[in-house]
Amino acid sequence: MSDFFSGAEVIAAKEILDRLRTNMRLTVKGKDDVIEQALVCLVAGGHLLIEDMPGVGKTTLAYSLARSMDCAFSRIQFTSDLLPSDVTGVAIYDETLKEFVFKKGPVFANVVLADEINRATPKTQSSLLEVMDRGKVSVDGETHAVGAPFMVFATQNPVDYEGTFPLPESQMDRFLMRLHMGYPNPADELEILRAPRTSYDSITLNAVVSRSDILQLQSLASHVFIEDSVLDYVLKIISATRTESEFKAGISVRGSLALKHAAQARALLHGRDFVIPEDVQLMSVPVLAHRLGLVRPGSDALEERRTITAVLRRILGAIQAPT
Repeated sequence: MSDFFSGAEVIAAKEILDRLRTNMRLTVKGKDDVIEQALVCLVAGGHLLIEDMPGVGKTTLAYSLARSMDCAFSRIQFTSDLLPSDVTGVAIYDETLKEFVFKKGPVFANVVLADEINRATPKTQSSLLEVMDRGKVSVDGETHAVGAPFMVFATQNPVDYEGTFPLPESQMDRFLMRLHMGYPNPADELEILRAPRTSYDSITLNAVVSRSDILQLQSLASHVFIEDSVLDYVLKIISATRTESEFKAGISVRGSLALKHAAQARALLHGRDFVIPEDVQLMSVPVLAHRLGLVRPGSDALEERRTITAVLRRILGAIQAPT
């Protein structure tokens, strides 16, 4: 067992995460793999980008996660006329106090749903960079902490849709993971059709974990043990992306740390206080794919994503996992 925490703490952590998973399944049908990866991102203390076709449950997933936790939640609907101050907040002159007073924006919450983030202009998208990296907002020379835990849950439609602005690489790198929902299978979609719920406000989920539970999970995950052979395995994967001829650039150090943290979080989710090679393998594509670009990008963005995923899987298949 780990030198940093007891087996009882691991069991308690798994029970908390199982409660979260079960609660989210009440609303998100047939997407257990996506729910698990979203929980991994939460426990790892990262931010999540869900990219897929409109109407497949991206926002529903975010609502389900947020309402399963006893934390502050806010939603920002990104549009082309949204300003940076609409996200972070603005200093307003108070006639009574005779001074400028900072009015917090919707980013001051524990879980922030940035809905259709690629419909905002690059300037507004960039307003999230500092808060996603440091958990703080700087306005008029003053820094304001948004609190902990803090998670940006962004959704976007594919970039080949009209009226969208592709996220810059610097911001894509701030997301721990990028996931895809996909269509539900016929049985699950039939169950969705039978449900009387017609809007997000009709999602009736009770909070099953507290803010302190989430902070404790994130602290435990950072102490999950990783053997040197598994760390070497992570490094081999990262190094392979840097020498791969099809990629214009390899994974950065931030990306390698992200893979490590995601593997630790997945281990805790499965009731372990140590990382195994399977954790690294299953987290590689969600954590690394959105950080890579092709030397010869195609005109179809979705096809480019599929090619990057295929190359990553080839790299994983060529590197022998430790035993």
